[in-house]
Amino acid sequence: IIFLTARDSELDAISGLRLGADDYLTKDITLSHLVARVVALFRRTEALQKDDKEESNIARGHLRINVDRMVVSWREFVIPLTVTEFWLVYALARYPGHVKNRQQLMDAANVVLDDNTITSHIKRLRKKFLAVDQDFDSIETVYGMGYRWKGDAV
Repeated sequence: IIFLTARDSELDAISGLRLGADDYLTKDITLSHLVARVVALFRRTEALQKDDKEESNIARGHLRINVDRMVVSWREFVIPLTVTEFWLVYALARYPGHVKNRQQLMDAANVVLDDNTITSHIKRLRKKFLAVDQDFDSIETVYGMGYRWKGDAV
């Protein structure tokens, strides 16, 4: 988002940036300067997308996650997951050993849920993985804090 406006006070610029603008420009800007800013913004966007693509396939021990296809498999068996469950597994497995609290898990799944609903989702996830592997124990509860994926560190 680029704000291009006649309002040139510092307060207006700060407000625009706080509202989510990537850049705040006044209308006295030259066309070549504007083009250079837009090109720089595209470069940053492309760099961020490349970082995301690097994590489109995750392998953690027996776990395989393909983000592009939204497929999770354990020991070569595809685990049927809802969209919310998929993002919860992704959030946990992306950084093994790191504790994710309920709010972080909700943010990762892009949903707003009750704390008890997160607990229910984790319970269902464990059940689905246990159906494939009765020794599954990779989702660990860290009491009073949240959950973490046990296993290979990044």
